Order: sequence, then structure tokens, then C-alpha cells
Amino acid sequence: MFGVSTTGRIPGPTVPNDPASGAGPGRGPGLGGEPGPRYKWVALSNTTLGMFMATLDGSIVIIALPAIFRGIGLDPLAPGNISYLLWLIMGYLLVTAVLVVSLGRLGDIFGRVRIYNLGFAIFSASSLVLSLDPLHGAAGALWLIGFRLVQALGGAMLMANSAAILTDAFPSEQRGMALGINQISALTGQFLGLVAGGVLVTVDWRAVFWVNVPIGVVGTVWSYRTLRETGTTNRSAKIDWAGNVSFTCGALALLAAITYGIQPYGSHSTGWTNPAVDAALGGGVLLLLVFGVIESRVAEPMFRLGLFKIRAFAAGNAAGLLTAIARGGLQFMLIIWLQGIWLPLHGYSYDDTPLWAGICLLPLTAGFLVSGPLCGHLSDKYGPRAFATGGLLLMAASFVGLLFLPVDFPYPLFGLMVFASGVGQGMFSAPNTSAIMGSVPREQRGAASGMRATFQNSGISLSIGIFFSLMITGLASTLPSTLSSGLQAQQVPAGLAGQVATLPPVSTLFAAFLGQNPVAHLLAPSGVLTTIPPKNAATLTGNEFFPHLISGPFHHGLTIVFTAAATMAVVAAIASLLRGSNPGSATDDSAR
Repeated sequence: MFGVSTTGRIPGPTVPNDPASGAGPGRGPGLGGEPGPRYKWVALSNTTLGMFMATLDGSIVIIALPAIFRGIGLDPLAPGNISYLLWLIMGYLLVTAVLVVSLGRLGDIFGRVRIYNLGFAIFSASSLVLSLDPLHGAAGALWLIGFRLVQALGGAMLMANSAAILTDAFPSEQRGMALGINQISALTGQFLGLVAGGVLVTVDWRAVFWVNVPIGVVGTVWSYRTLRETGTTNRSAKIDWAGNVSFTCGALALLAAITYGIQPYGSHSTGWTNPAVDAALGGGVLLLLVFGVIESRVAEPMFRLGLFKIRAFAAGNAAGLLTAIARGGLQFMLIIWLQGIWLPLHGYSYDDTPLWAGICLLPLTAGFLVSGPLCGHLSDKYGPRAFATGGLLLMAASFVGLLFLPVDFPYPLFGLMVFASGVGQGMFSAPNTSAIMGSVPREQRGAASGMRATFQNSGISLSIGIFFSLMITGLASTLPSTLSSGLQAQQVPAGLAGQVATLPPVSTLFAAFLGQNPVAHLLAPSGVLTTIPPKNAATLTGNEFFPHLISGPFHHGLTIVFTAAATMAVVAAIASLLRGSNPGSATDDSAR
């Protein structure tokens, strides 16, 4: 199913590092001479900082979106502005998902450290430009979206080459530990971004971008001065332009279709019946098929399909893709659950829910920190399969546990479930990354790192389309009648209540996602809040009416979402089990 090769050796054109070129181990960027025994720890600390920043910025904006939209004077719940909201989230994910393979391949050709260092500089500079947005309204949103794409280019350079740099720097018996720390820093960045966003917006919405600037400047200078090329490069290799263009356009079409597929179209609650979305999906699939044909025929492909003959590589990436989809769905659903329902029901104001939602998810991050480095270290001794597979099964069990929690849950039980999910993700991530990277030839680690990151980042993008669509479908079947009857019970005229109830459920979903009460927003234009009894008006605009109203329909959708996530985790565990008893062991470090 996953191929038959277990050697991990794929012939490919390589040349030794040329000291005169500045790419060899004695002439890397920064200091000269052979790397000393402490170099690997320098590489680990710098790439860990880079990965933390790159993934932190993928999530920090999610929590900060309400403050950002207020800051630029744009209503996030207005139907025409949902696209801006989605692109602020999805644009970063799209670029990192599409470009990491190409940038990993460029790292193999020109030097992984060179591409990594440039990424640090681009990321830091674009963060500064984002914080200086001088525009308002739609123009201000477009400024942020455009420079988020530039920032994502820098982030993709960091993501594509950090694992390859560590794989070059560390011997095989320490590689799992190093990659485990690196991966846990990335996952920690994703979830600490939720807390950081909530804290920073209390100062200023621009602070979510300011925070990157001083850290980025220090990291950029540090990386240019200390990191050096310790792997092999192939300066004579050619860039696969046909493959790059077909892959980039195909992946972009697919992921853009997903972005518009979760927006309403006509009388439909989602856009999957939109001819433009269908055309983008079909065109994207066709381009990726063309890409596969190109890659199987060119001499030096950017996406080395031959790597999938290595069972550990193929199985690890299959498991990684499914896990990324499940993890992305978990993150978004938990934010909606906390910000839109649980926290308001427990007396937290909507202005405070972003911060407290991040705090409530700290057990998830703690689970990563506890299990990731430890399991990465243990997998170096005992092999990754048992840890990675066991972690996925624990994730699936946590999804089932969350499925059976009431909407208004006791927090200790919720905290235990998300902690178990974090432990499972940490158990899987580090050993799986180590197995993937250790299974490929040294000269192809940049491409392999980019391919692995592509699957991971694409999984997060796919999770938004899959789980939001599932949730919207679940809401569409139960929310209209619940909303109409709830509004009428508070003296809202039946005609107006029915009109509000027919609005696309995506608006309600995003209101919960942003931690906002949309009832006043929906009813204010009609003036009904001034004509009904003050007690009813206060109830409609208070903290508890909207959460109570959507809790039933939301739980119906949540059942669908967590069932799908648990199923994906189990399938990923089966793929992980098929990786072999000791994947990657054939790729030794004799060339060190």
C-alpha cells in the first residue's frame, strides 16, 4: 500500500559541498571553520525560535480578528466582509501550504541555511509593515491580507528548511529529540498564539504584529551569524519550473475553492454548488494530475515522487496529513465552543472571551510540552511506530470523550480531555517527523522537509473547509427553527424572526468564532429593540441568550465534527502502524 522500499536510498544527482562556494561545512554563513560540538544546539535553538514565530503568527490573528476589524473600521459580520475575514486566516495557510515544497527544493540546491535566513528577514520585515497599516475599511483589510501573504512567504522558508537543518546537524541517535523539540515549538506556537492574541489586543490590535519585530530582528541577525551549511548542495541542479507552476496553481485553486466553498451562495448555506467553486476544484485537481505526470518525467523534479516508495516516508506523511486535518478542526471547534457558548454562559463578557478561551486551552499546550520532547527522545531508542500510533489512538479517544461532554461542561473534565489530546499529538508529532526525515537520503532532506510541511499545512487548510462545512450543514438543519422560536419568545414579531432565521448560518458560526453576540447586530436595523419591552431587549442583547439559543444546534454539529475527527485519527493510526517496525534506520549517518 505504501511502497516496498525500506532502504530509504533514492539515487539523485549530488555534489559535495564546495568550500569555495561558501556552502560547505567550513564556509557557511557567519563564522568560518568546522562546526564544533555545540553547533547542533545553536541550530536547534535558532530553528526552534523560527518555527515558533512562524506558527504563532498563523494563529495569533485568529483571536485578534475582532479587534483588528474594529481598528480598521470594518464590520466582521457584514455579509460582504466575510471574505476579508477568511482571507486573513486562510491567506497565510495557503502560501505556506503551497510554497514549502518549492522552497525546500531551493534549499537543496542553494543551501538550506541561506533560504532559512532569508525567510527570517522577510518574516520580520513584513511584520513591521503589517503593524503600520495606514488604511481603513476594505482598503485596510486588503493591506493586511497582502502583507500577510508576504509574511507567509518568510514563514514558509522557515518551515521548509528547519527540519532539514536539524537533520543535518544531529546524529541519528539524537535526531528524534531535536525534531521533537522543534515540532513541539511549532505546535506550541499555534496554541500560545491564541493566548498571546487575547493579551496583546488589550494593548492595541497592532501589537499582534509588533511582537514579531524585535524577536525577528534578533533571530535574523543570530541566524546569519551562527548557522552554516552542514549538508550537501547541488548547485548544478535545475529548477523544475513546469512542476512549480502546475503545483502552485493547482494547490492554490483547490485551497481557494475551499475558502469560498464555506461561504453562502444564493439560497444555499455553503458555496459548494457555486459553479466557480466547482470549476476551481476541478481545475485544481486537473493541474495536480498534470503536475504528477510532469514530476514522473523530468530529470530533477521539485516533488520527488520516488520518495513515496519509502514506506516510512509515505505512511508518515499520510498519517501527518490526516492528523493535521483533525487537529485543525479541533482547534477551531474548541474556540467556537469556548468563545461563543461556554464562557458567556459562565459570566465572561464578550470582550474578554478571546483571552480566556486561550487560557482555557492551556492544558492542550501543556500536553504538547510534556509528551513531545520526551517521546521524541524515547523514539530514538525504541523506534517511532509505537509512540506515533499510540498517540493517534489517544487523540481519537479524546475526540470521543469531547463528543460526550455536555455543551455546558464541567471545566476539569474538559481540561483533562484536551490535555489528553495534547499528549497524544505530542506523542505522534516528534517521532513521526523523525521517522520521515530519517528515512530519506541526506541530499534530499530539504525537499522531504518541504513535502512534509506541505502535507501538514494543507491539512490545516483542508480542516477549515471540511469542519466548517460539516458544522454549517449541522447548523442549517436545526438553527433556523430554533432561532425563530427563540426570538418570538422574546416578543420579536414572527415575520422579523423568520427573516432573521433564514440568514446563512455561517454568520452565526463566525459570530461564535469571534466571540460576539450577533443578535443586536441582526435586529438593530429594524428598530425592534426599541419597541419590545426593555426586559426582553436586555435579554436578547445579554450574555446568555445567544449561547443558550445556539447550544442545541451547535452540539448537533459538534457531534458530526468530532465523529469525523476521531475517524481520521483512527485511520491515521492505521497508516502509522504500516510504516514498518523501525522506519528510517536504513538511512545512516556514515556521511557525517
